[in-house]
Amino acid sequence: MEQIELTGIRKSYGKERAVQNLDLTVNPGDFLTILGPSGCGKTTTLRAIAGLEEPDEGEIRFGEKVVFSRRQGVIIPPESRNVGFIFQSYALWPHMTVEQNITLALKEKRLSRNEVESRLLKSLEMVQMEAYRKRYPSELSGGQQQRVAVSRLIALQSEILLMDEPLSNLDAKLRTEMRAELKRLHRELEATTVYVTHDQTEALTLSDIVVVMNKGLMIQRGTPYDIYHHPQSLFVAEFIGDPRINFFKGMLVSKGERRYLDCKEFLLPFNKELPSNSGVVIAAVRPESILLSYEDRKDWIKVELKSIQPTGANTILQVQIGKVEITLMQPGFIRMNLEESLWIKFDSESLNFFSEETERNLNI
Repeated sequence: MEQIELTGIRKSYGKERAVQNLDLTVNPGDFLTILGPSGCGKTTTLRAIAGLEEPDEGEIRFGEKVVFSRRQGVIIPPESRNVGFIFQSYALWPHMTVEQNITLALKEKRLSRNEVESRLLKSLEMVQMEAYRKRYPSELSGGQQQRVAVSRLIALQSEILLMDEPLSNLDAKLRTEMRAELKRLHRELEATTVYVTHDQTEALTLSDIVVVMNKGLMIQRGTPYDIYHHPQSLFVAEFIGDPRINFFKGMLVSKGERRYLDCKEFLLPFNKELPSNSGVVIAAVRPESILLSYEDRKDWIKVELKSIQPTGANTILQVQIGKVEITLMQPGFIRMNLEESLWIKFDSESLNFFSEETERNLNI
């Protein structure tokens, strides 16, 4: 297992800074996902690790080996870095069959015929493509071509795996299956893996560590649990989660021994320690962390149902109090009438509070 270490990585395209002063360590055997919107620098970072992009500044190490250093003038080419790479595009040779695309790199390593055949069969079986080994890429659908690219990576068995949105062209059912296969593959090979995606579900389900990037900067690094439940900034809180997180803006007030966030339309009670000079505060709460009652309860907030969206396993509710709209997510397939009165309560432990001025989490 190899450790990947990036130090002071910078990369610009003209006046646009794609990556800014990035320091990132991927521990041996970890599955680390770089998550962020389009243009945040995640793919540029991955390509720099692979050797397909040369940073303007900085250093990249695989274990003790320097594979890139602008200061030292070291630039190890991609083919000498011994990494497996899946591109967002399929990158298949059009004049080669599925079998030939998968085994090309294996034959260049001069593996035995039996070993090549064994890896080919196993990798094709894992992506359900055994029947297509003699076909050409032009005879495959987009999803099938992507599965061939995944199969090629599986067969290579590199110590470092780099993946650039490899599941983006698969249908929902196969994407779920392939996430499970990639996780199992990672566990079996114990490979150090860097995975790039804008899909938060992939990031949260696959990863040991998630790195959230925006505008070339690393905004937060943490476990999927911490990224979801303890976002360090408003950007991370809003970017992660579907349905999106609820935000309520207000000022801190006290009534007796209790503290509230005065959101004008309602008072939001909380029990966390916040600086008294916080100024304007933004409270954030996930839709699934809001409790729902069909009857009036003491200290619960009365709201009116405006929209109901059953998704099967869960139901998304849009409710309103005054001019404030609130999104809830409840388990099960719920049926009820619009304009119906409901009562809600916020799970105080699930609340995060942010400074409007700095956009940073006041509890971290």
